[in-house]
Amino acid sequence: MKPIIDAPSPNCDERAEPISLVVLHYTGMESGKEALDRLTDAASKVSAHYLIEQDGQVYALVPEEKRAWHAGLGGWGPHDNVNQVSIGIELVNRGHFWGYEEFPEAQMTALEDLLAGMMQRHGLKPHQVVGHSDIAPERKEDPGEKFPWDRFAAKGLTLGTYQGGADGPLPDCVEAIEMLAEIGYRVTPTHPVAATLAFQRRFCPQDLGQGLSPLTRAAISAVAGRLRV
Repeated sequence: MKPIIDAPSPNCDERAEPISLVVLHYTGMESGKEALDRLTDAASKVSAHYLIEQDGQVYALVPEEKRAWHAGLGGWGPHDNVNQVSIGIELVNRGHFWGYEEFPEAQMTALEDLLAGMMQRHGLKPHQVVGHSDIAPERKEDPGEKFPWDRFAAKGLTLGTYQGGADGPLPDCVEAIEMLAEIGYRVTPTHPVAATLAFQRRFCPQDLGQGLSPLTRAAISAVAGRLRV
């Protein structure tokens, strides 16, 4: 990994709880420079702990012991204030609005190195690395369905995508929604669509947009079962 460049952001404050999550984002802007400028501008009121350019250059914006302002409204499991318990990493990518791109090799290699170090420092497990869309499914799509979760899962850094089929006993739709909440998603039986889409982007991208299909319900059951072990 290239030497990390310090680019301090004023947009942070004190943490009151231990770190228990890492949240992966994409910048969703036209360039890395534009994203870096915004994340370090006091007027923007947003930041992250790290920004990773497409060439693998890592910028350190906020010390890990401080709370960066990256998660916004949302929640995960018992955590209503995700900023309080998380490290935020922004990946330079134009995103769905400007033209969603594959994540380059150099950028992913840098992320591997960065994640491995912080997970060791803070004693984090693979299920504690989530996407922005996981914690804010009604507002966000990032890092999106092109993010290579399986690459990171192979190195013990994240959970991988679902590789099975739709065979065997399946939960019904109500049970699947309850399992989404068990995994960590904020969802109610009357409003499952956003959380289902976020789950598909993360764990079942081949079924994106297919609702609570048999394959998606099988995937939900598998992920929930894995987290119970």
